[in-house]
Amino acid sequence: MEAKSDVKTEKYAANISSIREAQVRINSFIHKTPVLSSEIINAMSGRRLFFKCECFQKGGAFKFRGACNAIFSLDDDQAAKGVVTHSSGNHAAALSLAAKLRGIPAYIVIPKNAPKCKVENVIRYGGQVIWSEASMQSRENTATKVLQETGAVLVHPYNDCRIISGQGTISLELLEQVPCIDTIIVPISGGGLISGVAVAAKSINPAIRVLAAEPKGANDASLSKAAGRIVTLPEVNTVADGLRAFLGDCTWPIVRDLVDDVITVEDGEIIEAMKLCYEILKVSVEPSGAIGLAAVLSNSFKQNPTWLDCKGIGIIISGGNVDLEVLWESLRR
Repeated sequence: MEAKSDVKTEKYAANISSIREAQVRINSFIHKTPVLSSEIINAMSGRRLFFKCECFQKGGAFKFRGACNAIFSLDDDQAAKGVVTHSSGNHAAALSLAAKLRGIPAYIVIPKNAPKCKVENVIRYGGQVIWSEASMQSRENTATKVLQETGAVLVHPYNDCRIISGQGTISLELLEQVPCIDTIIVPISGGGLISGVAVAAKSINPAIRVLAAEPKGANDASLSKAAGRIVTLPEVNTVADGLRAFLGDCTWPIVRDLVDDVITVEDGEIIEAMKLCYEILKVSVEPSGAIGLAAVLSNSFKQNPTWLDCKGIGIIISGGNVDLEVLWESLRR
């Protein structure tokens, strides 16, 4: 689908040109993920829902798109020294896999509280694990030390123009697969995914709505939108382990300008949405990936008159790397 009119995205960390370039760069490495739908879930929501299943992406999450774009954007001299990042899971695995495909080292700083299944993915893909404490300060300090020791290139999990551009390729695919959608609902954390999705989608169709879905226990994006500046929280508490980061200076301007609203949901609603994905879509979805469905089924969305005319909704199922121990513990609470 070609752009209907220009969206002025030159001032952002990514634009439609950088996203189309990313699509060409990563096309031979990524999966073009399917779009699923369910009449049962449509009836529950009162809308037509189209699930873009990035849980079927390599590495089990959308993160491989951005990581692949970042890795294959490096020149040979940069690549030779490898890459380093700090991540609690999906970005770590994605960067490890992309680095493996290019044949370069990946140094992955992982907090000690990261889900076991995601750590195992990093090891499986050949990433070199360096442990840090759970705090963002410890993660960043450890990554800085690795950078100094190795000379590797830092690839931030979300606050990076190459990452944002790679994630934006999801919109290019989705709007080709389902041109009729009028709304896209996207999980939000650090904002790399929704930034790329919003820039691409609104460049193609300026009238499309882009809504963020966020846990109430990590509602910094909602607070940031309300305050008109980046708000961080002293602590976060949510089962959605992939949605605990805060917005960065690359992602915030896009979220501020192009994301139409933020829908916050309880952890119980997220778990119920996971259950529906298992039982009806027959898809394994991690909490972060199920939050878009949780949002569209929430009373706050259904009863909001602003969104009554959102009839065809694309939902980004961002990942499928489920830590079952966390799920069982949540159900037992």
